[in-house]
Parts: sequence; C-alpha cells; structure tokens
Amino acid sequence: MTDALTGELLALALEAARRAGALLRDGRPDDLAVAATKSSPIDVVTEMDIAAEKLITGYLADHRPEDGFLGEEGAATSGSSGVRWVIDPLDGTVNYLYGLPTWAVSIAAECDGETLVGVVEAPMRGETFRAVRGGGAFLGDRPLRCRPAPPLEQALVSTGFNYVTTVRTHQAEVAQRLIPRLRDIRRGGSAAIDLCDVAAGRLDGYYERGLHPWDLAAGDLVAREAGARTGGRPGSGPGFELTVAASPGVFEPLQELLEGYGAWHD
Repeated sequence: MTDALTGELLALALEAARRAGALLRDGRPDDLAVAATKSSPIDVVTEMDIAAEKLITGYLADHRPEDGFLGEEGAATSGSSGVRWVIDPLDGTVNYLYGLPTWAVSIAAECDGETLVGVVEAPMRGETFRAVRGGGAFLGDRPLRCRPAPPLEQALVSTGFNYVTTVRTHQAEVAQRLIPRLRDIRRGGSAAIDLCDVAAGRLDGYYERGLHPWDLAAGDLVAREAGARTGGRPGSGPGFELTVAASPGVFEPLQELLEGYGAWHD
C-alpha cells in the first residue's frame, strides 16, 4: 500500500469519526437515562447508533465509492477496491445511555485482510487515537507507547462482560480467579477505548470474550503500533473467542492464565 493511500484513508477516518462523535455528543438528550418508559432510552440509543453509522458510511462512500463496509448496525458490502471499512459507530452504548464518558466511535480501514488504519474517537474524553500500520500510534499528535511490563501480580488489567446472564456469570468466575494474581481489574465498558488505554500506558493489559471485528479492529491496531502484543487463545489472533492485549511481558502469562481458566468459552 502506498503512503498516499494510507494517508487518504487516515484523513477520511479521522473526519468521519469526528463528525459521528459530534453527532452523538450533541444529539444525546440530557434526560436520556431517566426517560419515562423502559423502552424509550434504548430506542433513542439505537436511533443515534444507526444515524452515526449512516453518517460514517455516507461520508466515506462519497469519497471512496468502490470501498466495502462492515458495520455493527448492518452495513455490509464487499466493494471492488480491495479496501473495507470496519465501523463501530458507538462502542460503549450502556455508558452512552447513562451519560458516562467512556464511549467511542471506532473506524478501521482494511486491505486484503490487513488493518491499515485505525481511529478511535472518544468525544467526551476529548481524545482521538489513531494508528497507521508500520507508522506508530498517536493520541492527537503525541506518540504512544505501552507501559513497561510489570510482574503480572502488579499488572492493572481491564475486561468486559457479556449481556447474556449465563455468559456474564462465567466471565465473573474467571475474573474472580484472576483478581488474586493481578494488581486489580477494571471494567471500562468500551473495548475500543480499553485497547487504546493499553496503548497509552493507562492499563497493563485487557481481555474480553465475545468481541466482533468492529469492536476491536481500530483499537487492536492502535495497541500493536504502540508496542503492545495482541492475540486470542495461544496461537490465534484476537477474535470472538478471546481478545487479549497487553505489554509484551504481561501478554503471555495473562494469556496462559486465561486459557487455563477457560475465558474463551461460556
């Protein structure tokens, strides 16, 4: 891939994420979490989610009509250019519903199965993470590096939990076994931001089961370009079964514990 192409893809991803982030931030009703009926808050969030994805895909298609799309809210076209955009228009929907700041717009551009560009826009934190394959990771204009690896017992690790009760219960059992082996566990509520926080040195590691490509594509690239290691079960890449990202010295011992505790199954 040429520098000109990656530069174009990055610029488009940054602008699309900025626009979608502004839509979500400015369009969220102040009373969203305390709406009169139980269904209406979720309906509003879904509407905002869909509107953000339409904004992103429309903007990108206007500039690159031959590209494909894979989006959480249903965008799925193959395209003919070899480039595919992988989009999560609102990662951290429960945080968004409750007015918590940890939610993001995640946009990645792939070519031939390789992620070339990743952007994670976190409007309420005033942060834009970006990475280009082989070009490093940045928060704004500041280069990112993951933390020097501590011993596992001093590692701060984040995770996430599924919305299905039986799955969440098993994930809680895994976390309960893991906690005594670590400094502590955090639960941020946005996979994209957790991956970027590993890149920024705010976490030593992160793991989660059940992620889709749009949840992790951009954040995974940001983490790797900041020097972190990412993967899934031993010998596998990150994916639905398991996603792990950590400083190099933390990655393997954390991955081994997760494998032994069955973090990859329900």
